[in-house]
Amino acid sequence: MAKYVYDFAEGSKELSDLLGGKGGNLAEMVRLGLPVPPGFTITTDACRAYLRTGAEPYGLADEVGLHLERLERQVGRRLGDSADPLLVSVRSGAKYSMPGMMETILDIGLTDDTVAGLAAQTGGNERFAWDSYRRLIQMFGKTVCGVPGEAFERVLDEAKARAGTSDDLGLDAGALKAIVARYRTVFAEHTGHDFPQDPREQLGLAIRAVFSSWNAERAVLYRRQEHIPADLGTAVNVVAMVFGNLGADSGTGVAFTRDPATGAPGVYGDYLADAQGEDVVAGIRNTVPLQELERLDRRSYDELLTIMAKLEAHYRDLCDIEFTIERGKLWMLQTRVGKRTAAAAFVIAAQLVDEGVIDLDEALTRVTGAQLAQLMFPAFDLSGRPERVASGVAAAPGAAVGVAVFDARRAAATAKSGTAVILVRRETNPDDLPGMIAAQGILTSRGGKTSHAAVVARGMGKTCVCGADSLDVDLDARQFTVDGRVVREGDVISLDGTTGRVYAGAVPVQPSPVVRYFEGALSPGADPLVRAVDRLLTHADKQRRLAVRANADTGEDAARARRFGAQGIGLCRTEHMFLGERRALVERLILARTAAERDAALDELLPLQRSDFVELFRAMAGLPVTVRLIDPPLHEFLPPLEDLAVKVAVAEERGQDPGHDKDLLDAVRRMHEENPMLGLRGVRLGLVIPGLFAMQVRAIAEAAAQVPDARPEIMVPLVGAVQELEAVRGEALGLLRELGVDARVGTMIEVPRAALTAGEIAGAADFFSFGTNDLTQMGWGFSRDDVEGAFFTRYLELGIFGVSPFESIDRDGVGRLVRIAVEEGRAARPDLHIGVCGEHGGDPESVHFFHEVGLDYVSCSPFRVPIARLEAGRAAVTSAGSDTR
Repeated sequence: MAKYVYDFAEGSKELSDLLGGKGGNLAEMVRLGLPVPPGFTITTDACRAYLRTGAEPYGLADEVGLHLERLERQVGRRLGDSADPLLVSVRSGAKYSMPGMMETILDIGLTDDTVAGLAAQTGGNERFAWDSYRRLIQMFGKTVCGVPGEAFERVLDEAKARAGTSDDLGLDAGALKAIVARYRTVFAEHTGHDFPQDPREQLGLAIRAVFSSWNAERAVLYRRQEHIPADLGTAVNVVAMVFGNLGADSGTGVAFTRDPATGAPGVYGDYLADAQGEDVVAGIRNTVPLQELERLDRRSYDELLTIMAKLEAHYRDLCDIEFTIERGKLWMLQTRVGKRTAAAAFVIAAQLVDEGVIDLDEALTRVTGAQLAQLMFPAFDLSGRPERVASGVAAAPGAAVGVAVFDARRAAATAKSGTAVILVRRETNPDDLPGMIAAQGILTSRGGKTSHAAVVARGMGKTCVCGADSLDVDLDARQFTVDGRVVREGDVISLDGTTGRVYAGAVPVQPSPVVRYFEGALSPGADPLVRAVDRLLTHADKQRRLAVRANADTGEDAARARRFGAQGIGLCRTEHMFLGERRALVERLILARTAAERDAALDELLPLQRSDFVELFRAMAGLPVTVRLIDPPLHEFLPPLEDLAVKVAVAEERGQDPGHDKDLLDAVRRMHEENPMLGLRGVRLGLVIPGLFAMQVRAIAEAAAQVPDARPEIMVPLVGAVQELEAVRGEALGLLRELGVDARVGTMIEVPRAALTAGEIAGAADFFSFGTNDLTQMGWGFSRDDVEGAFFTRYLELGIFGVSPFESIDRDGVGRLVRIAVEEGRAARPDLHIGVCGEHGGDPESVHFFHEVGLDYVSCSPFRVPIARLEAGRAAVTSAGSDTR
């Protein structure tokens, strides 16, 4: 029979697939001999079985019962004992930390019968016992039974108002007992039944609620955001309660072994005396810095520092730790490799190399291209002295500008309409996740670096300022007030997550230090972050096999790409050179009725094209420049048929001569296509309009002759049959020989038939370059421009797409076409040079795929060149010699 339950002593962090991250790490701390309350973990297998059938798997209840009895013997107390009750917490714990999962339920086992026993157990502390009972009803009601949290909050706020106190510490036992009675009424009103008085029933309902929360809307949303597989399931951890709300000698806290915002070494975290469980991250009272614990409880503080050092040494990384102190006794409740900002990720990875903990190869696995992209976002330009309205905790760096919105769902809706949003809350909770994902930044008046808002924001790379306690946030009025100034919903504010400052209005931005380093404006040693980026990127360049080129159409873009580390141009889209004022020349070419008229138009275009290519070749002297011959749908160069028809009709109605417009209308009608993206474009256009490709090849050759070290490559677009390529290649090679210029001639693989006949096409090609944007459109049978806004959101919701196939390569479909073309192309021509020039070339996940299938280079926009360089290095390191080449 399957084993569904593990005591902490039976597990380890290597079993995170089965025990979840939380359960695996609790077991690991037990193995290390750290003070962990006893407990057990119900596996992800049990969750998956429950989700498949809607019922607990056979034998689970008996297993839980056996492990509960073992736990009772360890603690010396029994669940439901009215004289000396055992209380437990129930925590979700998937393999990956997921803010959208069910919140922890504490104090399970409290009932009308056991609350007096808990008071006696703690020396007659009735206030503590009733405080714990009201917490249980509130947490259980909200998370297990779906009672609105606001219903409980109203009762609590009214009680505090009657007692004349601003927080729950000012409520005595009598007030808390009355709150419990009110809570039970609220619970019954919303659920139709009384709060469960059987502790075993409480435990069973809580376990099933954790299982069900795997498919809760906010969990699904977070998994989609973070690309977490939907079939992992969650584990459930049942832990004996230890209490931080027993008085001034007790408390709860969160600690980091390094600063998760900057990576700086030191003691970081928050502590809250006389508090339980989620009080620290919920931000219901502002915490004190962890260093204050040294003054409050020196012995526990010293022990905590020793444990932190031990955990960091064991995990060889920044650790995030939750702990409770119960009357001077330190207990460890959780540890994990801590989430961190992008800046901290790079700085910490470099620090650990310096400390001899990891090598540079492993350091590359600790950072990602997505994190590097975050570091390239702009920062605020404060030279204009913007008006600062508040300051808080710099919880997650970045510069965010948007309209203030005070409700998560409204924030999501506003952002969907295209408006940048700053989500403003007193404190956030998992229900706010949709708004947090949609927002540019998050601002709270409560909480610190370990609050829910801070932790989630760091994990998602969102700018966040927490604990701005000068803000009086009025959620009902949808506004906040600070020093008499009112900021209403819809007003624009700016958040600086690096300094914790909040500004009125939109603050202008400037390039980040990392971008300034790439541009050559900052030295590699300018600061710890730039130093770390330079070090890891330099190592990535040494390790990677994939070259990285850029997609660039102008000398300015090419020069920037080279500064960013590009090793050439993988795609110059010549159709972009025919827009603007040159469009009239293209019209003349299209309207030409005789060879002489066509040649005259081409003669005017030739010097313009030549100057374009000279600029590119100079910017990339010594490096390859792949020029794609013109590939426009013709409608991009002609006025819309409807507009022209109306214009001509109006002129004729007025007795005027439509002149050129009539000729243009005749041409547009002659060439009109129902689906221009699949019509007369690419190689077809070059074969239909004699001299067009020849003009471009001549311009390339003449420009190359003017630039020493020019390395032109000519790419023929949209080829579907080898005969198309042979026709263009023959003409191109003849011109190149005539002008004494050496250049490769290859093709862009963007039509599925080209991928499937790559062996034939390779016989006429010096190189392949995959146009994965068009290959995706044709492979899936939809136009990107038409469908992304039409149904992609629904497809993502249904799980048909894990991620847009235009964002990351579709490995199973489009990726298979790429793999076939590589294998068959190289089988026919072993020296075939192969790259990719679609924007997938700058997507981190796609770069790993292109490394895996044996491409020679990727090409992407200039801004993404450093990202591709880093990911190409990471791909080489993580593949551990498994190249297909």
